[in-house]
Amino acid sequence: MKWIVFLFSVGIMLSVNVEQRVNVKFCVKLGKSATETYDLLKKVYGDECLSRTQVFERFKRFKEGREVVEDDQRPGRPSTSKADANIEKVGEIVRQNRRLSIRILAELINIDKETVRQIFITIST
Repeated sequence: MKWIVFLFSVGIMLSVNVEQRVNVKFCVKLGKSATETYDLLKKVYGDECLSRTQVFERFKRFKEGREVVEDDQRPGRPSTSKADANIEKVGEIVRQNRRLSIRILAELINIDKETVRQIFITIST
């Protein structure tokens, strides 16, 4: 049974999540149940397996006729606060004065403190 779930990943470089979605779709077409599909994915992917909820949700969508394995576009404005320009600004300001707090950096650049913290962690590693 293991080879059935792995069938689509041979020779094609896909992200682990997309690969698993393809395999869920394959199991739907084979007539497997959602529980059987989850169990097969768990055997093959172990800790990297999609959650049970995700598998059951994808299974339901494919069973209802969905063909696309990629995520749907999400509504809303794309995140721009961690854009390269802001990362560069944070890096430049920190290089000039390493004693500035995250709060001050956030006020100077006009972005959220948590975003500055995440950028700071990124540039300091």
